[in-house]
Amino acid sequence: MPKLKFVTGQIPTDLSIQVQDITFTVHKYPLVSKCGYIGRLELQPSISNEYEIKLENFPGGSEIFEVILKFCYGLPIDLNPNNIVALRCASEFLEMSEELEDGNLMSKTEAFLTFVVLSSWKDTITVLKSCEALSPWAENLQIIRICCDSVAWKASRENSLMADIVDEGGSLFDDVATLRIDHFMRIITAIRAKEARPEIIGKCIMCYAARWLPGMNIESEGLRSYGYGKTELQYSILSGRNEDEGLGHNNETKTIIESLVSLLPPQREAVPCKFLLKMLKMAIVYSASPSLIVELEKRVGLTLENTSVNDLLIPNYKNEDQGKMIEQPGQHTMHNIDVVQRIVEYFLMHEQEQQQQQLQPMSAKSNVSKLMDNYLAEVSRDPNLSITKFQVLAEALPENARTCDDGLYRAIDTYLKTHPSLSECNRKKLCKVMNCEKLSLEASMHAAQNDRLPLRTVIQVLFSKQVKMRAAMRGKEPVANGNHSEHEVSHKTTKTEIMTLKEELENVNAQMAKLQTDYSKLQYEYAKLNNKHRNFLGWSLSWKKIRKTAFFNRKIDGPESSEAQQISNPLASKVNFRRQTMS
Repeated sequence: MPKLKFVTGQIPTDLSIQVQDITFTVHKYPLVSKCGYIGRLELQPSISNEYEIKLENFPGGSEIFEVILKFCYGLPIDLNPNNIVALRCASEFLEMSEELEDGNLMSKTEAFLTFVVLSSWKDTITVLKSCEALSPWAENLQIIRICCDSVAWKASRENSLMADIVDEGGSLFDDVATLRIDHFMRIITAIRAKEARPEIIGKCIMCYAARWLPGMNIESEGLRSYGYGKTELQYSILSGRNEDEGLGHNNETKTIIESLVSLLPPQREAVPCKFLLKMLKMAIVYSASPSLIVELEKRVGLTLENTSVNDLLIPNYKNEDQGKMIEQPGQHTMHNIDVVQRIVEYFLMHEQEQQQQQLQPMSAKSNVSKLMDNYLAEVSRDPNLSITKFQVLAEALPENARTCDDGLYRAIDTYLKTHPSLSECNRKKLCKVMNCEKLSLEASMHAAQNDRLPLRTVIQVLFSKQVKMRAAMRGKEPVANGNHSEHEVSHKTTKTEIMTLKEELENVNAQMAKLQTDYSKLQYEYAKLNNKHRNFLGWSLSWKKIRKTAFFNRKIDGPESSEAQQISNPLASKVNFRRQTMS
């Protein structure tokens, strides 16, 4: 039973107070004069003539009680943002009000909170963090509400002052991100009520997600050689977990994800599309509610033109086992194609609404078409990607969205390389998604010599190439080389370029002639085979008819009959002669 150092030894102690596992031996009068709770207790003396008290669930524990004892003995105490909430709650517990003594601990802590703590941004955040271990006392005393309102007021002040806070190393976002999720939600809700800029709210949410969600800072770069291993996101998620944490940790992370998504401002400029896609991946990994995933997909669709291919590479996870990737590559693709398809559909729906309302032209479709072509080229390296999924995703955008099909051709060629055993029928089906007339001259030259393409597609490419080269030589239109937006050739062609185009045209004509000759030969051989088949079929039918005639079914009896048969049918006489000879 420890005796406090500041308690004088001349007057014997007459009160022992147990707080947690520590018992303090003190004098009764200093505490009763300032603590209404102790004064109301009916104290019973023990064998040692000391009164004994046990304080259950005392706010702040034994350390805070020792500070209060110093205050009761008239010693100076140190009030600071780290202990002010605990002292305020403890003074409320002990009923240290002004009715007992002027300048009691309740009024001192209230004044310190109001005039010292709330005037400082960092001190307010520190006080909020200390409130996490003092529920429900801090909640009932309105300390959390007052601090949240103070932070919201500071965050929603003039834009110039807010810019200064951001420029000081991002202290606003870093400090708020240290709070517990329920306190963070209250601050963001208060900030939104103060009509703060959506970028400020979005920045706070992004910093909080980066601090509390594993894998948010990992950049996905696709699958390594498609060996069906774990991605960087998967490694980060699993390394951030402990086996002992189990389902409780997963539920806590899931709660954070759902809470952050519910706090997102509706404005498109609040957070970038990259962050939304990261949140979508995390929501899928931790099996967030389907409605939340749909909400994220819609928000991504609104700003799809501002993302990249790596951001769209969403690993395919098992629904029944959070965080584990598909281990049976023969059944599933490594990337979640269905999610991307739904995102594109939401994007098209939004673009259609914008066009109907005449708010903005459909200029974003061009960027999205290039994005989807690059995405198809990336996922086509997956051996388990079916033609149907490839075709549906390639045809999701309308035909007018693509000004050039070079990117789509590259994706088709990559798919054919990854699937060398594809049948001719499936190759034709795959190439139908591409418009040969939209290929640049460079892509056409590559496709004309690509033996992976079906013959019909090659012929279409050659014809389109010939038309383009003729038009280019006549100066009717520039020759596209690669992407239309990046490679444009001037109308003023030199002599050398014209000669090169003529040579290319002659080569194309020769190839066309050779293909036509081969095609004619094939038609001729096919016709010959058909004629032989018809002649043989006709002879077989005639022979069957002859066998069914009466001559073969009648019995030859005598010479008269033989003569009649000879007169009526010369073939019969020959047959009869052969029979007589044999007999």
